[in-house]
Amino acid sequence: MATIKDIAKEAGVSAATVSRVLNNDGTLAVSEETRERIFSIAEQLKYKPSRLRRMRREEQLSRQQIGLLLWSTIEDENNDPYFSSIRKGIETRCEELGITIAKVLRGRSGAELQPVNELDGLIVVGSIDEQDVCQLYGQGNRIVFVNHSKELSEFDTVKLHFEQATRAVITHLRSLGHESIAYIGGSDDVHRLNRFEEDAVGIEPRRAYFEQILSEYGLLDRQLVFQSDWSSNGGYESMKQLLNRESSARPTACFIGSDPMAVGALRALHEEGFSVPQDMAIIGFDDIEISAFLNPPLTTVRVHTELMGKTAVQLLLERIEGREAAVHMTINTTLVIRESCGNGLQ
Repeated sequence: MATIKDIAKEAGVSAATVSRVLNNDGTLAVSEETRERIFSIAEQLKYKPSRLRRMRREEQLSRQQIGLLLWSTIEDENNDPYFSSIRKGIETRCEELGITIAKVLRGRSGAELQPVNELDGLIVVGSIDEQDVCQLYGQGNRIVFVNHSKELSEFDTVKLHFEQATRAVITHLRSLGHESIAYIGGSDDVHRLNRFEEDAVGIEPRRAYFEQILSEYGLLDRQLVFQSDWSSNGGYESMKQLLNRESSARPTACFIGSDPMAVGALRALHEEGFSVPQDMAIIGFDDIEISAFLNPPLTTVRVHTELMGKTAVQLLLERIEGREAAVHMTINTTLVIRESCGNGLQ
């Protein structure tokens, strides 16, 4: 069986150097040519091959430099932790694997973005036009899109199972006796880089499945569907409009497309003297930290955002290692039942 001394002799270096190279010592000042020669000789001499393969893979990963392109600004992430949680999942998985995030780009920053073709791969978070992204980074087979509005058949994608989530919401509300159900949500646009344009892609998935599923039950009332921006103020204003309806035309429940919007909607209900859930049951979407501390605590859809980020890194790594076919990953959600739905209609 070959030893480190055997490898050192063949490579013309010291045994200490071989040991540090095989253990991926990042502090060792050694040329890339020498590093490759040591690994090659170790393989030829069959030096602990299973361990060597693992170390070789770790060494190769430590040299990967990827980019992260987000549409959201830091302020957006502070106001709504949905995208910051995806980013955290990406950063955590990269740290675990020893992959370097060499560039973090923000499409909404206002600064013109320059090509980053020197990177080994790119993860895109948010709905950014895929052609613009390919102009920014030319290796389309090394781009992973997370939470994109469109179906991108040629690229690796990670997205939520919106239909499963929406069915869970409606099934729960109907089990409590609700048949007049409203929806409040935002729009779903694809953003353009280096230009002030957006492309509408149709109805946002939560709203689309809401309308589809209620139609299946014969319960859809399009006058109870409201669209605003994805903010607490958007939820507040939409709920105000909903409450202005005649009492006989008001719904008994409302599904709200994001927890920040639900925060605003709850404030509007409290201001107008409505009790939750007695006068209206509320379900949000995201399960951000504050949801459990609202009055009443918010029933909501828990989105496994960190898992989305970690999955994106895994897909990109597979692409870097040679996978050719595009893969589309869909992440399920979990309905978290709290007090904002109560025990149903009395």
